[in-house]
Amino acid sequence: MGDETTRAAIEAVWRLESTRLIAALVRIVRDVALAEDVAQDAVVAALAQWPASGIPENPGAWLMTTAKRRAIDAFRERAKHDRAAAMIAHDLAETLDDDPGAGIDHVEDDVLRLMFICCHPALTTEAQSTLTLKLVAGLSTREIARAYLAPEATIAQRISRAKRTLTVAGAAIEEPSGAERPERLTTVLGVVYLLFNEGYSATEGADWMRPQLCDEAVRLGRILTALVPDDAEVHGLSALMELQSSRLAARAGADGEPILLDDQDRGLWDASRISRGLEALARADALVAASRSDAARGPYVLQAAIAAEHARAQSVDDTDWPRVAALYEELAHLTGSPVVEVNRAVALGRAYGPDAGLTLLEQLSGLPSLRGYHLVPAVRGDLYLRLGRNEEAAIEFERAAGMTSNAREVSLLNRRAATARSGDVARG
Repeated sequence: MGDETTRAAIEAVWRLESTRLIAALVRIVRDVALAEDVAQDAVVAALAQWPASGIPENPGAWLMTTAKRRAIDAFRERAKHDRAAAMIAHDLAETLDDDPGAGIDHVEDDVLRLMFICCHPALTTEAQSTLTLKLVAGLSTREIARAYLAPEATIAQRISRAKRTLTVAGAAIEEPSGAERPERLTTVLGVVYLLFNEGYSATEGADWMRPQLCDEAVRLGRILTALVPDDAEVHGLSALMELQSSRLAARAGADGEPILLDDQDRGLWDASRISRGLEALARADALVAASRSDAARGPYVLQAAIAAEHARAQSVDDTDWPRVAALYEELAHLTGSPVVEVNRAVALGRAYGPDAGLTLLEQLSGLPSLRGYHLVPAVRGDLYLRLGRNEEAAIEFERAAGMTSNAREVSLLNRRAATARSGDVARG
């Protein structure tokens, strides 16, 4: 196998294994920064050895064993000044197996534990999300910077400060329990949702989606429902991700080009995920109904209810758009999010005609938070198209294309602009 082929294989293995590898190492070495360092050292070792020796049968286990050996070296160096480090090095050496296939210590909730650590209260909300996206989602610093619309150097500094803060705070590496858990749960849910969204619609790069991130978020959502079985929002988030991820196979063609909702083959939607999503939503609704407080449905339960309307419909036209619009209105009232209002404009356009959607978009115009949001002109273009205002639609699609960094999305929007100008479109 050539060096370039091996390098590509190592990058693929890292994408698949890095989250679980770092999560397990944090549990073992009890230090977030060290865990990441020795995991990356293991990848460097793989780049040096695999081109000559070939990719091992179990590459993830090989990386774990190598990382453990690097950790032992680090602790032995620290042991010159720190008796606790000497004990950890001894324990690691005692449990280390020379067989790489036996190198992984897998605990199902290692990743979830890492998420709670990254959401430690010693960190700011921004630092919590950023560190989790780096260590749990495996996103690059550049990808995170794009997601936050921040300079890459700023994100790199934020990650470094977060790891130092955890070290100084002596942050426990165990899952929080008792009163600590609810305090961090809201942040954990938000980060899982960010992870899912990055997989569902990649912020940049050549790929329209990153399904492996969606799968990881769905897996974490299922673990959370077992860990916190009586929280409606936990079940709501799990339901939302199950329902949304059911569409992944239908959202892109064989060439990777995006396929919009109107054109998707719903026969490709994953029925098992839809079933799990609807069950999770029913559980969430039951918990809301059983609550002794007057609390309304939370944002994840409402978003899951919207996704359920799409999942139950046989086609776009069969969708209960007035119901979807009403749910978006409830969600907008709850969250105050302008982005939710943009989605409501889509639903209003479907339910009551394109002019209804355009009226809402006009009311939103000028909001600073939407100034760089490419879906505003994209939605406006779609509404213009359905009114037969093709030239105006083309201009909006081109404007949207200039506001996104995802190559597939740029291609889609430019293609829609060209189609609008050709007049080869049907009115909605």
